[in-house]
Amino acid sequence: MSPAVGLRDATAIVGIAQTPFAKHLEPPEAELACQVIVDACADAGIDPSEIGALSSYTMEATEEVDIVRNLGCKEVTFFSQIGYGGGAGCAAVGQAALAVASGQAEVAVAWRSRKRGSGPRPWTSTSVQLRVPGQWTRPFGLLRPVDEIAMLTRRYMHEYGATRDHLANVAMAVRTHANRNPAAMMYSKPMTRDDYMTSRWISEPLCLFDNCLETDGALACVIVSSERAKDLAQPPVYLHAFAQGLPAEHQTMVNYFNDDPLTGPAWACARRLWANAAFGPEDVDVAQIYDAFSPLILLSLEGYGFCKRGDAPGFTEDGNLEWGKGTLPVNTSGGGMSEAYVHGFNLINEGVKQMRGTSTSQVEGAETCLVTSGEGVPTSALLLRR
Repeated sequence: MSPAVGLRDATAIVGIAQTPFAKHLEPPEAELACQVIVDACADAGIDPSEIGALSSYTMEATEEVDIVRNLGCKEVTFFSQIGYGGGAGCAAVGQAALAVASGQAEVAVAWRSRKRGSGPRPWTSTSVQLRVPGQWTRPFGLLRPVDEIAMLTRRYMHEYGATRDHLANVAMAVRTHANRNPAAMMYSKPMTRDDYMTSRWISEPLCLFDNCLETDGALACVIVSSERAKDLAQPPVYLHAFAQGLPAEHQTMVNYFNDDPLTGPAWACARRLWANAAFGPEDVDVAQIYDAFSPLILLSLEGYGFCKRGDAPGFTEDGNLEWGKGTLPVNTSGGGMSEAYVHGFNLINEGVKQMRGTSTSQVEGAETCLVTSGEGVPTSALLLRR
C-alpha cells in the first residue's frame, strides 16, 4: 500500500476550544458552534475572518453559511461534511488538513456542536421508516446502537473468553481519568468495580457504565500549514497521518455481511493509517480511542495493532490503560463514557492537549498520539505528534 506522504506533517493544529459540557446548555447549537470557533481562533491567535475552509459532520445542524455570516468570514473556498456519526470526527479534521496541504485554503476549521443531553432521543421512536437494512432488524429488537454492539460483544466474548471484568477495566480507566479532569461530566463521580457490576442493564451484556454519556456541548480546532504554525501563539501539533476506512461488505454497527464481523472499519482504516505514517503502533505514547461503548475500545486495540486478535481483554488488565500505570494510557480526559459524548470530537482536542503538555492526565514525555473515530461505522483516524 503506497503511503500518502504529501500530507505527513504538512499541517498543524494550532487552536482548540470547547464549551462547558452538561446535560443541558441554554444556547442553541448554532450559537455554541460560532462561539467555540471564535474561541479556537483566539487560542491560535488568528482572526475568524481568515477562515477559508470548514469541515464537520453531516449530522451537524449548523450550516456553513450560518457560520460564515455570523463570524464575518470572507470567501470560503473549501467545505465538507462527513457521514456516519461518530465515524466522522477525525475525518473532519483530516479533510480540513487536506484542504490546507493542497492549497485550497490557508486556515481551516473543523467543529462539532451537539445538544443530545437536552435534545431528542432518536432511538426511542419505532415508527420512523428506516432504510434497508435497519428496517429488517428493528422488528426483532435491535432498536438502538447499543443493542447492535451488544450482539458483537457477545460474539467477541464467545470467541475469546472476554468477561465483564475486562469491560469494567475499560470503564474504570476512563472514569479515573475523568476524575482528574474538572471539565468532565463525571469529574466528581468516582466509580468502583462493584458500582460497575451492580449497575442496571442497558442491553446485555452491556450495563449502564458501558455506555457513553448524552451531552450538550461544542468543540473546534484550527488547522494551518506547518510553516505558518511556527509563528502562532500555541506550540504546533503536527498532523502526521490521516486515514478513513470502510471495509468490504460492511453493514453499519453489526457488520453482518463481512466474513468476520469482528474485523470492522478500524482494521481497514488502520491499514491505510500506518501506511501513511513513519512510525507504528509500538511508537504511540497515548491513545484517544472512540468509546461510545466500552467494547469498541477492545475491538480498536486489536484493529489498530496494539495487540493480537483476541488479546485485548488481557491488554486491559493491571491498569494497562490508565495514566501513571500502564503502557498505553487511553482516553485521558475521560472520553465519551466519562468526560462528554460529542461524537468523539473531545478525543481530538484531548490528543492536542497531550501533545501540548496540558492534559489533566498528562503522559510524561508523550511525543505521539493516536486518535480514532467510531468503530462499527465507516471511520477515520489521526496520528498527532509534538
